[in-house]
Amino acid sequence: MALRGWADMHNHVVLYDDETATLRDVSSGKSLKVQWSDMAAFEEKIHPETSERYLVLLFESGKQIALVDPGGVAFAPSTENSGPVANLPPVVCLRDFFTLKQRADHYLYDHPDEPPPRECLDMIMICIATLDGARAVGFDVGDLEGELEKSLNEVERRTG
Repeated sequence: MALRGWADMHNHVVLYDDETATLRDVSSGKSLKVQWSDMAAFEEKIHPETSERYLVLLFESGKQIALVDPGGVAFAPSTENSGPVANLPPVVCLRDFFTLKQRADHYLYDHPDEPPPRECLDMIMICIATLDGARAVGFDVGDLEGELEKSLNEVERRTG
């Protein structure tokens, strides 16, 4: 199976358990059940810039995920709760969330006497869209949403 082979070759970003049909995104530790009965198509592609092989899983429900290195399990962000977001990439992963959240928190907690720059709020909005996209493909991100809520509350507190 191509999925098993890809995961074995890229086990530093994605793990796959055949028995439970579960993908584990290594950077986040989050798991995602693969609904094989809902699978519409399975494609292997080559990234045009890196020439690296990646997999795309398309489901009858319309959801789509990609397995990429670096990154892990990638998906489309959702602007359902964030509204339109400037500089929102068409594909994100939970690794992106952690990177942006860390940068936003740097502005908020390492510089407590300075008003957070607009970039900080923009990063938080991308994080919201990322978590909404992750939830839409089946990840449980409630704990991450709670952490992001703290950062958003801090921005609101500091910008009045």
